[in-house]
Amino acid sequence: MRIGLGQLLVEGGEPARNLARAVEQIAQAAAQQCNLVLLPETLDFAWTHPSGLYEAQPIPGPFSDQLCQAAARHGLYVCAGLTERGADGRNYNAAILIDPQGHIILKYHKINLLDIEQPFYAVGQTLNVVDTPLGKIGVNICSDNYLDGLPIGHTLARMGADFILAPSSWTVDYSITEEHDPYKEKWLRPFSILAKLYNVVVAGTTSVGYIVGGPYEGKKSVGCSLAVDAQGVQAQGAFNEFAGQLVVADLARPNRPEKGTDIGLMLQRKGFQFDQLP
Repeated sequence: MRIGLGQLLVEGGEPARNLARAVEQIAQAAAQQCNLVLLPETLDFAWTHPSGLYEAQPIPGPFSDQLCQAAARHGLYVCAGLTERGADGRNYNAAILIDPQGHIILKYHKINLLDIEQPFYAVGQTLNVVDTPLGKIGVNICSDNYLDGLPIGHTLARMGADFILAPSSWTVDYSITEEHDPYKEKWLRPFSILAKLYNVVVAGTTSVGYIVGGPYEGKKSVGCSLAVDAQGVQAQGAFNEFAGQLVVADLARPNRPEKGTDIGLMLQRKGFQFDQLP
């Protein structure tokens, strides 16, 4: 898989501008012959922006349609985070996977919600993977990959995922710079745990820019997108609030012959202790 990690400037409460940039990055990924482009979490309104409470759209709907049309126009897979107004009237922190024909083939709602985002989004209730010519793909979102949320990744791997894709919005205080990169432990460690245990590829793309509105106002999203396999880091975006960029990586499809309880036996051979999750 040639994947484009689309670090995208996401402005709070500006879905038209954000979606226009997303469509542009999809075109850039196609021009660089990517099979798939991974875009950030809640790229429409930005994470926890209050406007999403009242203006969120259904999926399928006008925002997802723009991404579907771009995927079909350029003939590649698109995985992206959006704010969804569900049929039950509640909002969800959602991620979708779109195929090269423009069809949504997987939709996921974030489960491991931070306490400050719980007033904005309802907790998701399902996990899914989908078979594609690129391999079996599972999707989660951002803090689903915290160490305390890692059972979500374990489950996707147990479901046979070759690739786990995570639209994200990694944020830090305004004073944090590249020299104080806090993400090595926070993100590289859990990604590496899953990648090495199960021989899967884990990739997360995050937004960039200063946060305006909502409980994290004044903080910043700083990129540092990651793609990790069992051998280590295969791609990493710049750590900078201005680092809007497309990071292209060629990732080998893992060989994952084990299924069911054979996965447990494989983990035992690697010394994994089941009473020490995650």
